[in-house]
Amino acid sequence: MKKAKSTSKTSALKNRAAKTKASSKNKAAPKTVEEYFAAVPEPALSALRQIREAIRSVVPPEATEIISYKIPAFKHKKVLVWYAAFSNHCSLFPTASVIEAFKDELKDYSTSKGTVHFPTDKPIAVGVIKRMVKARILQDNDLS
Repeated sequence: MKKAKSTSKTSALKNRAAKTKASSKNKAAPKTVEEYFAAVPEPALSALRQIREAIRSVVPPEATEIISYKIPAFKHKKVLVWYAAFSNHCSLFPTASVIEAFKDELKDYSTSKGTVHFPTDKPIAVGVIKRMVKARILQDNDLS
């Protein structure tokens, strides 16, 4: 009996892996930030634009916007922050240490080690995003 269960589990995992590979083959990774944004539907697109503008308003003028790990990021010497859209939220990836430093301000948001999820059906916390990005910039300067 146990063998049948593990075989069905293995089969299910293989099927899931095959579906994931097939879907990622059909969808090419964006080469530019503009391509990334073009593929994002509303309401995530509006939320993502707000996050982008908040980040852009505080990064150094010479910072560039790139695609890194298939999502948009802002780079100044090295990547400062990443951000991305998902079906029900947009995420900001400012590093684990920034998330930890802002844990009190982020208590109303879903977080993981290095990510904050901002629901697309609620106002975007632009002020918190700006403060986190500023903290990340200071952290990056300390590491230089």
